[in-house]
Amino acid sequence: MGLLDGLRAIFGTRAETDASRDADPEDLFGMSTAYLTMEADLGYESVGAGALCFAGVDSTDFRDAVDEVRAILEAGREDTGTDFAVTEDDHGYHWVVFEESDPEDLVTSMHFAADTFVERGYGSRLLAAVFGYEGEKGPAYWIYSFRRGAFYPFAPRPGRERDSGVEFKLESVLDGELEIEREKEYWYPLWPSASGRHPWE
Repeated sequence: MGLLDGLRAIFGTRAETDASRDADPEDLFGMSTAYLTMEADLGYESVGAGALCFAGVDSTDFRDAVDEVRAILEAGREDTGTDFAVTEDDHGYHWVVFEESDPEDLVTSMHFAADTFVERGYGSRLLAAVFGYEGEKGPAYWIYSFRRGAFYPFAPRPGRERDSGVEFKLESVLDGELEIEREKEYWYPLWPSASGRHPWE
């Protein structure tokens, strides 16, 4: 299975079929307190960035929806200071990438963007929200699958390896604070490009 097929399986039709409940952008607010636990109990600091991954639609209405997301984030930039960019990766998936040093403002901006997609009728195009952290052992991410309505940890290491020990530690500490994905087959890695540092790069 290639990367594109894997994304379709984990975040796409199979995830939708196997979904245990409807995903809700309100779930993202769980990270508003989880980042404190990441810092205090696990020694992980926010990297000051996060992203929404979504699948595009070749239609004028969808492009208008993306423009509305841009307009809302642009309007909020003055209040929160959250910077953002809309990009496309090598696999044809789209990202709204946020840069914000305040984790709570980061979550709020990501929620605004996700909620706008839902209100415009494109909630099904949302695939994942990604929150980045850095610790002594390296980077770690919390990934929220909109189709599954749950979070899972991802600890990438050089050579496209994963630190499963770190991932299980994150799961055990944050279980109960975040809605954790119980089916490990849905803990799909979101590898960055060869020249990128984060999954959205």
